[in-house]
Amino acid sequence: MSVSVTLPDGSQRRFDAPVTVHEVAASIGAGLAKAALGARVDGKLVDTSYTIAHDASLAIVTDKSDDALEIIRHSTAHLLAQAVKALFPSAQVTIGPVIEDGFYYDFAFERPFTPEDLAAIEKKMEELAAADIPVERSVMPRDEAVAFFRGMGEEYKAEIIASIPQGEDLSLYRQGDFIDLCRGPHVPSTGKLKAFKLTKLAGAYWRGDSRNEMLQRIYGTSWADPKALKAYLHRIEEAERRDHRRIGKKLRLFHTQEEAPGMVFWHPRGWAVYQAIEQYMRAKLQRRGYQEIRTPQVVDFSLWQRSGHADKFAENMFALKSEERDFAVKPMNCPCHVQVFNQGLKSYRDLPLRLAEFGSCHRNEPSGSLHGLMRVRGFTQDDAHIFCTEAQVQAEVAQFIDLLHEVYADFGFSDVIYRLSTRPANRVGSDEIWDKAEQALADALNAQGLAWELLPGEGAFYGPKIEFSLRDCIGRVWQCGTIQVDFSMPGRLDAQYVAEDGSRQTPVMLHRAVLGSFERFIGILIEHHEGAFPAWLAPVQAVVMNITDAQREYALKVEESLKNNGFRVISDLRNEKIGFKIREHTLDKLPFLLVVGDREAETETVAVRTRRGDDLGTMTLAEFSAHLGAAVLRRGQSALEG
Repeated sequence: MSVSVTLPDGSQRRFDAPVTVHEVAASIGAGLAKAALGARVDGKLVDTSYTIAHDASLAIVTDKSDDALEIIRHSTAHLLAQAVKALFPSAQVTIGPVIEDGFYYDFAFERPFTPEDLAAIEKKMEELAAADIPVERSVMPRDEAVAFFRGMGEEYKAEIIASIPQGEDLSLYRQGDFIDLCRGPHVPSTGKLKAFKLTKLAGAYWRGDSRNEMLQRIYGTSWADPKALKAYLHRIEEAERRDHRRIGKKLRLFHTQEEAPGMVFWHPRGWAVYQAIEQYMRAKLQRRGYQEIRTPQVVDFSLWQRSGHADKFAENMFALKSEERDFAVKPMNCPCHVQVFNQGLKSYRDLPLRLAEFGSCHRNEPSGSLHGLMRVRGFTQDDAHIFCTEAQVQAEVAQFIDLLHEVYADFGFSDVIYRLSTRPANRVGSDEIWDKAEQALADALNAQGLAWELLPGEGAFYGPKIEFSLRDCIGRVWQCGTIQVDFSMPGRLDAQYVAEDGSRQTPVMLHRAVLGSFERFIGILIEHHEGAFPAWLAPVQAVVMNITDAQREYALKVEESLKNNGFRVISDLRNEKIGFKIREHTLDKLPFLLVVGDREAETETVAVRTRRGDDLGTMTLAEFSAHLGAAVLRRGQSALEG
C-alpha cells in the first residue's frame, strides 16, 4: 500500500509502504532527521515514531517550530518523574502537565522534599538527558494498564487509568527503566532536552480537591536552548524584583490583610496614583462623548436572574438578605447601565449613547487565587457601555481602538496584542447577526492596519469580542482592554429605542474597558516602572528639602507655590543632613528633588536633582514649574524624567 505525504511547501513524497515520521524526515535529509522532535500529521501533534499509514499532510517539528516547546516541556516533565523515581523509589507519580512557560509534576512521598532534594533531582535530570536515552511508545488496554501500575505500587496512576472509559487503549512511554502513562507526544530521546531548570516546590491536593490528600508539586521550566532558558530566568528574577506587593509596601502605596481578603487598603500615596488615573480617564471619556453615571452597589437578585448573570456567576457573587429580599453585591456594571438606558424612551437620534462608570464591583474569588492587586475581590473598572444600532457597531469599535491606543501610549505601552474571539457553540442570536458583528470587529481591526489573532469559538455566548493585551518592559503579556458585542442583554432587560420608521427596536450593546480593573492596572504599572512612576503619575512629583533651619520659611514658600500650580509636592524640613534626605527620597523614587540653601533662598531659586542622580542645575520657580509641567504633559511618550 503506497502512502503520499504532503509537506508544508505543497510538495509531495510517495512511499511504497506505511512510513514513520522519522523515516520521512530522513528521506528529506539527515540533518532534519536529527533535528526532528515530533510532527503534525493532518494537524495532530505526534511523535517521530508515529506511523503514517494513509495519505496525509505532514509538518516536521524542530526546535525552531511553534510546537517545539509543547513537546519539550511535556518530555521534561517525564524526565523529572524519572529522576524522582531514581532517587526516591518509594515516591508515587501522579500527573505532570505542561503549563505556561513550563511544567509541573505532582508526587506522593512520605516526607516533604527539600531544596537540597530539588538540587539533587535537577542534577539527576541532567545526567539522564546527557545519557540520550531513547523514548519508546507502547499501547496497553485499560484494564491491563490498571493492573500494571497497581503492581508497581503506583496507586495514584492506577486510579487515573481506572477513571478512563473501559475498553480504551492507553499510550505508555518508556525511557530506560522508567515507564509512565502519557498521551504524548515526546521527544525521540532524552538528549533533545538541553535547557531546563526546576523552579520551586509547592503543595497540591490530589485532583485539586481539598478533601483529598496533599501531594508535593515540583515546578520547572524548559526551553529549546540554553540562551532562551537564561533569558527566561532573567525575566523571572526581574519579575521578583519588581513584585508590586513588595514595592507597594516599601513605597507606602497600599496593603492587604487577612481581615479583608482580596480587598485593598489604599494609603495616601497609592490613592494619589489611583486618583491621577481616574481623573485622566474621566477627561479622556468626556472628550470622546461619554456621559458618566453611577449605579448602586447592592441590587435585587432578580435583576441578575433576568440578565443571565445568576446562571453563570452565582458562585462568584456576594449575596445578602434584607427584609425578606435577596440581594447581590454588584459583580459587574452592565445590567445596571441598561436600567439607566431604560429611563425614558430613546430615539435612534439618541444613538450611539455612551454611558461610563468607574464602577466598584465585588466577586467572590477563591482565596487561593488572590494575589496582591492582580487578583482581588473588590475592584473598580473603567467600564462603559455603548448602546447603538447594528450599522454603528464598526464605527464605534474603530473609535474605541483609537481611544485605547491613545491611552496606552500615554501610559508608556506601545506593544499591543490583538485577539478576535468568535462565536461559541452555545450562543444566542442568529448566524446572520453574528456574521455582521464578527465582520464589523474584523473590519475595524483591518481598517487600522493591525495584525490580529483569531480565536475561533472563544467569544461570549452573547457576542464576539476583541481582547487587547499589553507587553511590559520584561516581556510579560497582560490582557487589559476589551470590547464585546452583546445581542442578548438589552433584549433580556427590555431595552428599546424608536427606529427611524417608528418601530421599536432593541439596541446593540457594546461592553468596553480600556484598563480593565484599576487595581490590576496599577499593579502592572508598579511592576512595569519598578515603582518609579513617570512624573504625571507619581504620587509625589517633587520634594523640597532645606539644608538648614534658616531656609525653612523659603522651603515652605516653594512648596506652596508649586502646589498652587497644581503639582503634588511635599517639603522635608527635618533637622537631618541633606545627604540623608536626598538618599531617602531617592529610595522613595520621587521624580524631582529640590534643594534650597542660603544661595537659593536669596535668589529665589531651587537646585534640581532627579531620582536617577542627574543634577539639572539651579532654576527659578517659574523655570522649574515649566520643566515639571512639560514632564507631566509628556506622560509616557518619552523617557522618564528622573
